[in-house]
Amino acid sequence: MAETIDSHQHLWRYTSEDYGWIGPQMQQLKRDFLPEDLEREMAAAQVDGAVAVQARQSVEETRWLLDLAAQSLAIRGVVGWLPIVQGDLPSQLSELGDTAKLKGLRHVIQDEPDDDFILREDFNLGIASLLGTGLVYDILIHERHLPQAARFVALHPRQTFVLDHLAKPKITAAEIEPWRTNLFALAAQPNVFCKLSGLVTEGDWEAWTLESLRPYLDAALAAFGPERLMAGSDWPVCLLASGYSRWWETLRGWMSSFKVRHQEMILGETAKSVYRL
Repeated sequence: MAETIDSHQHLWRYTSEDYGWIGPQMQQLKRDFLPEDLEREMAAAQVDGAVAVQARQSVEETRWLLDLAAQSLAIRGVVGWLPIVQGDLPSQLSELGDTAKLKGLRHVIQDEPDDDFILREDFNLGIASLLGTGLVYDILIHERHLPQAARFVALHPRQTFVLDHLAKPKITAAEIEPWRTNLFALAAQPNVFCKLSGLVTEGDWEAWTLESLRPYLDAALAAFGPERLMAGSDWPVCLLASGYSRWWETLRGWMSSFKVRHQEMILGETAKSVYRL
């Protein structure tokens, strides 16, 4: 039986100063989420391994995640953050210490006031410096940034990219366009993969169903194919709208009619290949 990999989850020791993005409507997130909490959820949902993704932009957090991953068999890899716009990536990597489980980097593009941040020269010089490191770059954007993301990816045809959360389509509003068209334009570039994650919090937190998410899941499948999709939970953020096991049950329900090989790709094989787990 192929392994199931959660390609996108977070860990933190909560403080209001460090996690200011956790607003007043997110009370259930205002506590610590640590490997033992994750491992308990994974066991219940029959998930074998996970990729821990940065939740704040600090080298300190990246180093902390790597330390946790070194102590946990469940955490197969880390997508961290480094100030790559400042240059000297080799020096930054050496300062992290043991980077065996560092599999990628991410910047919170979605929160930048400049919608064209992803096209900035200094940022792209930083991305270019990833070549030869084996590191993946995770793209975190809103759906309005997809056209810029397509132009950005075209600048780096040899770099592997992973789109997080399907670029956060407007599920609550049941809008499919122009998100779908722009997603296909990005997916036309073969070095881009996509995470099926973060969707429940883009929908109605209280009333979402598989049927309300299906148009977006189906569009992602049509755009990327099973070989470029990977399942992720966005735990613990998903707890705002869904328990961990419910999300995995939902994804497996959506895929129930797929070929077994395609299910295995989405549930784990793609993540293992892309992130070298």
